[in-house]
Amino acid sequence: MAVGKVCLLQPDWSERPLSETTPPQHWVILDSAEVPCDKTVVRLFQRRHDFAIRVDASELMASGVHGSEDALAHEACKRVGMRPKARLLIGGLGMGYTLAAALESLKPDATVVVAEIVPAVVKWNRGPIGHLAGFPLEDPRVEVQETDVAQLVREGNSSYDAILLDVDNGPRALTSAENGWLYSPAGLKAASNALTPSGVLAVWSAWPDPSFTARLRRIGFQVEEVKVRSRGSKGGRRHLLWMASRKD
Repeated sequence: MAVGKVCLLQPDWSERPLSETTPPQHWVILDSAEVPCDKTVVRLFQRRHDFAIRVDASELMASGVHGSEDALAHEACKRVGMRPKARLLIGGLGMGYTLAAALESLKPDATVVVAEIVPAVVKWNRGPIGHLAGFPLEDPRVEVQETDVAQLVREGNSSYDAILLDVDNGPRALTSAENGWLYSPAGLKAASNALTPSGVLAVWSAWPDPSFTARLRRIGFQVEEVKVRSRGSKGGRRHLLWMASRKD
């Protein structure tokens, strides 16, 4: 999928610090960008030391709540991370937490390909929010592709030891209609083809979805549901991870 036009606002974040008199409950819009092809608007917000990425009225990511995103990477890497020259594909950069957690778990000879359809999100991670996850994009094991992860899944042929999908709030697509294809039978079959033998498709969701579990099994995956908390060991909302292993 073509990247398309992205409309950036206020690109020089360093010139716009929050005033000390800004009310603590007040969120400031730092930047805004269109999702290519469907014109959905993604916005980056800041409130003091907190950041959030939102689509319309829905929050996709908050800087203080990333325990389940970390777990997505840790659970996938537990299964494939020790393979020689492991190669992972992460769909959705977000605030970089999943990427950073994967890098912590992988060997020096690993490669992590990150697909992010909104170029502005990559710029945010190199700029105003990069410090949140420790600037993981600077790691030499990382390859960034400013494209739809669906395109890389379609093109993959036993290319990845694990595919991690955190592109929406779950199998019900929110930011892009194309994301819905990833969770469809056709998309799941393509993901299976893109995995190496016994490779893992790891999917994050804000809620359970029994129909998606059944769909994974119909495609031929061995499925494990992992319950996690949004704040990790500190609790928070209950989220769900699917660890779907390719049967070989």
